[in-house]
Amino acid sequence: MGLKWTSARVIGELLYDADPEVHPLTLRFTELHRRVVALEDFDDDPQGSSEGHLEAIQMIWYEEWQEDHDPEDDPYRYSR
Repeated sequence: MGLKWTSARVIGELLYDADPEVHPLTLRFTELHRRVVALEDFDDDPQGSSEGHLEAIQMIWYEEWQEDHDPEDDPYRYSR
């Protein structure tokens, strides 16, 4: 069973595992889209994505990134 646009959790985790040093919020949606459709198990219509799908994937990737990186290294963290 291949990955679909609705498989945000799995896709986000796979993208993090493939490139853990890339901060996902630095990517444009066009680059994120390219990375998703390039995944070996991706099996959905490349044109079937939406901004919502890409944002969900990006947020999962960001959660994964945050777990393994110091908050001080995150330029997108909320300052207090």
